[in-house]
Amino acid sequence: MTPNTQTSNGLSGSKPAPVDHAKQLAATLLSQRGEASGAQVARELHHVLRALDADDRHSFQRYLATEFQPDKAALRAAAERYLADTTAEAAAALARAGDPPRQELLRRMNMAPGGTGALIAMRSEIASSLRGEPELRPLDADLKHLFASWFNRGFLELRRIDWQSPAAVLEKLIAYEAVHEIKGWDDLRRRLAPDRRCFAFFHPALPGEPLIFVEVALVQGLATAMPPLLARETDEAAARAQAMRADTAIFYSISSCQDGLRGISFGNFLIKQVVEELKAEFPQLKRFSTLSPVPGFRRWLGQRLANGSDPDAALWPQLESGEWWNDPTQSEKLRAPLLRLCARYLTRPPSIRIDPVARFHLGNGARLERINWLGNSAPRGIQESFGIMVNYLYDHDSIENNHEAFVRDGTIVRSPEIDTLLKAYSTQP
Repeated sequence: MTPNTQTSNGLSGSKPAPVDHAKQLAATLLSQRGEASGAQVARELHHVLRALDADDRHSFQRYLATEFQPDKAALRAAAERYLADTTAEAAAALARAGDPPRQELLRRMNMAPGGTGALIAMRSEIASSLRGEPELRPLDADLKHLFASWFNRGFLELRRIDWQSPAAVLEKLIAYEAVHEIKGWDDLRRRLAPDRRCFAFFHPALPGEPLIFVEVALVQGLATAMPPLLARETDEAAARAQAMRADTAIFYSISSCQDGLRGISFGNFLIKQVVEELKAEFPQLKRFSTLSPVPGFRRWLGQRLANGSDPDAALWPQLESGEWWNDPTQSEKLRAPLLRLCARYLTRPPSIRIDPVARFHLGNGARLERINWLGNSAPRGIQESFGIMVNYLYDHDSIENNHEAFVRDGTIVRSPEIDTLLKAYSTQP
């Protein structure tokens, strides 16, 4: 028998299957003590992973999730020491013992060029398997934990994106827009016109990749519908004049770009910093508001009216028949009941899984300002919320108080107009 030979990384000279090679490299990477040698192994590991097919990548992901667990004996001993002596030192020792070696392995994988992007892609890829394979959850949780540190607000750079930005970045705006589809370059150019603004967060490890971006329209008064904001105006001089006359900034689209960073909050920082940027550039701006979708309303209303016993049950057949939104007579009959029902939906206690967009803005300290009838009659708007859209108002002087009230006891700060709709709801026959 020929004796095994060793490579420079301590691996067997016989050539293993690619996925086994990746697993060997991962184990070797965790055992390396030198930073330079570790970076070399990390680079080789990512090179091997890029060549794997989907099944082998999944096998490697399961390997990461199920191996590299904390040492049970050491963890038990640390826990017993802490229970016997609840000092800060004992608590720190317990935390160290509970830290899975997998997290250190992932940190070392991040040392390779492109490592951060590769790990983000890994988390994105395992998302669809989490429900059916709970054993992957520790890997997902560790990646999220690390990303929360690596993508801390202190590392993020806010950049304005305009028509002069690199073409690769502009292409990503078109690809990542998640709320109102960008229909080609002409549409994008309009959204970057002088009376529009687009800002994004970037990270040094992903210099050409926006993490999240927001689109803003500079208008007069509170915008209540999407078509005027997306109209294809081409006169730049008129757009500049509009920007100088504007008294309101409307945040009409916020898109997260990296699925692998789901659960890492950027939007609250983004909106607040963009408000400061806009106030500096346009001192005449008095209001900062969103024009937001209500993505859960139709589903909630369908479930509520399904059994037929609800007083509003007769609405459902009307809502499901034909294109009523294109018929002024039919739509006017539906306006009042749908607006009051939407007000009820948006002001339910946060513990009842409120609308995700509402939770985001209310949690950021916005006020529920206005509910707008047929603000978006595009197919997606009808499908999600029967075309209803909402203004959430960011008032500088009350943001922190609103945020605290929402977080502390679920208080939803709202305008008198919303109170009027809720009164109509409570007094319906």
